[in-house]
Amino acid sequence: MATTFTTRITAMYTLQQPDPNYVVNALWEVTGVDGTNTASIGGNTQFNSADQVGAFIPYSSLTEATVIGWIPENQITSAQQCVQGQIDSMITPPVSPANTALPWATP
Repeated sequence: MATTFTTRITAMYTLQQPDPNYVVNALWEVTGVDGTNTASIGGNTQFNSADQVGAFIPYSSLTEATVIGWIPENQITSAQQCVQGQIDSMITPPVSPANTALPWATP
């Protein structure tokens, strides 16, 4: 079954410059569910006013979708790949080598 991914914002940090409650950091989480298995990973994105595109949006008018849209796509994609790896390991656990006694050692 295909994995369904969701991204949610878990916290935001603000400064009072260059505008009131200017978001400078967002913590987020990507969760993947394949119908049976669930895995997640957290992320952290910092924002700089020099990189701002478009008009300032007052803090009270922000939506989760807006803030998720500020996160670079490659960060979300990387998190999804990590979550998929976790789910794949749940489905097919990795094989670990065993420490086997040396055949010439005396028991």
